[in-house]
Amino acid sequence: MARQDRTARAGGSTRTNLYDEITGKIITELEAGRFPWVQPWGKATAKAPLGLPQNASSGRRYSGINILILWGAVIQHGFPGQGWLTFRQALSLGGHVRKGERGTTVVYADRFTPEDEKRRAHETGDEPGKIAFLKRFTVFNTAQCEGLPEDIAVAAPPPPPGLIEPRVEPLIKATGIDFRIGGDRAYYAPAHDYVQVPPPQAYFEPINWHRTALHEVSHASGHSNRLDRDLSGSFGTKKYAFEELVAEISSAFCCASLGIVPTVRHADYVGSWLEVMREDSRSIVRAASQASKAADWILSFLPNAKDADRIDIEREVA
Repeated sequence: MARQDRTARAGGSTRTNLYDEITGKIITELEAGRFPWVQPWGKATAKAPLGLPQNASSGRRYSGINILILWGAVIQHGFPGQGWLTFRQALSLGGHVRKGERGTTVVYADRFTPEDEKRRAHETGDEPGKIAFLKRFTVFNTAQCEGLPEDIAVAAPPPPPGLIEPRVEPLIKATGIDFRIGGDRAYYAPAHDYVQVPPPQAYFEPINWHRTALHEVSHASGHSNRLDRDLSGSFGTKKYAFEELVAEISSAFCCASLGIVPTVRHADYVGSWLEVMREDSRSIVRAASQASKAADWILSFLPNAKDADRIDIEREVA
């Protein structure tokens, strides 16, 4: 039994590490106020239909913890379907995983009987003991693959009509800003001058897509070819905090003008904003002034937009 114990301990160590890893992720989600088993499948909040994830090659459904892992991946990345394949399965079906795609780790749980335990049981007449194990596998959503048979490939459908507030989408297009929908993170890349925002379906409340989009477009308004704000601040600096404040206020102004209830998108920046304001009492006035200019620039692309009469107090506090 000593050898079996060693095997169990060795297998148990790996098993424990993987359990800890998975459990840690779940705890992190819960601490962030998200429930992995209650995904936002409500109206127009997910691209994929509600259902259990399944292997697109065998048709077998995933179970247990893998459902939570794959549901989370579908929501996070905005995948349009619940079908998954390993790298080799995609090849066996005549397709392939697109270059640069990152897979999702799932686990396979089972029990096995070591050879020495089989011999021991045979000699003693006892029932052989089994050792539980977990094994990692990497799978890819069918939307991450190319060349798959038509009955397996899933094309991403366009957002349902009415999901995006009727004036916001054409407004963003009219600005001429390179605006991309995709990924799992919203940001503006000053060096390459483009905005990227996850699809509307990835948001628990579709209205938050509008708020996020307008926030990032507000950043883009500061490009040197537009309003020429200082966008050189790196994360954690006062310049960065100031620009976030400008974009936050500008987004609120745009939302209010469009009939969308404004909200704070980056509440975790409050501390840095307070620091900037305490150091320079004029900063909030300058930020609001620049935010108004940004909002005015964005809203000027609305059909029949008219310039509002406004007193610019930026010079008074510069």
